[in-house]
Amino acid sequence: MKIGVIIQARMGSTRLEGKILKYIKDNTVLSHVINRVKLSEYIDEIIIATTNLDRDLVIENEAIKNDVLVFKGSEDDVLSRYYYAAKQYKLDIIVRVTSDCPLIDSKIIDDVVKVYMDREFDIITNTGSDFTKSTYPNGLDVEVFSFESLEDAFLNAKENYQREHVTPYIYENSKKIYFYKSDIDYSKYRLTLDTHEDFELICAIYDRLYKGKHDFYLKEIIELFVIEPELHNINSFIKQKKIK
Repeated sequence: MKIGVIIQARMGSTRLEGKILKYIKDNTVLSHVINRVKLSEYIDEIIIATTNLDRDLVIENEAIKNDVLVFKGSEDDVLSRYYYAAKQYKLDIIVRVTSDCPLIDSKIIDDVVKVYMDREFDIITNTGSDFTKSTYPNGLDVEVFSFESLEDAFLNAKENYQREHVTPYIYENSKKIYFYKSDIDYSKYRLTLDTHEDFELICAIYDRLYKGKHDFYLKEIIELFVIEPELHNINSFIKQKKIK
């Protein structure tokens, strides 16, 4: 079974334009995401799924610089971008990660992938939903699903939100969904990059924990918040954008 992480990435952002090529310490946000994903023990390929717009050529160049694969497709139909990327690179299992998560945790990726491989579900995720609350910080989101589930969504999803956000059709049409949870609820913390305040917090975390290696994970970040609780206040008031 070939397992691939597909990281959707584009320069356009309504809140923080060009955020994924902003520099944190010695590298771009996207490069940090890639290098943290590379620490996974289960991943065979990493694919940057960007658009075919001229402005996103810089993302393709960044992916090549980091020695990972690239697929270019529709800007708005992200579901088709995922489908054709997975098909081109012959993936059996897809791990969905977004490019605005420079604190993504490879240990959590591996935990979710392992559960997927051990059990029979259409999709496994550590994110929340309308009827179950996530226990992980926003910014450590992982979704794992089969190529068959992705193809079914690609062929049958009709609504714009289903195609823009990749997985809604799977959640809405499957009864085999598993929500992976931690023993402790860390959902009050926000570790994604969508605003200037988010960037300020992530830079502060990197200043304290990053010494040239991605050897810090959720555990170390939570320990840092315990020592410096004021860090959490930098972006605690930011509300995550909702999809339908």
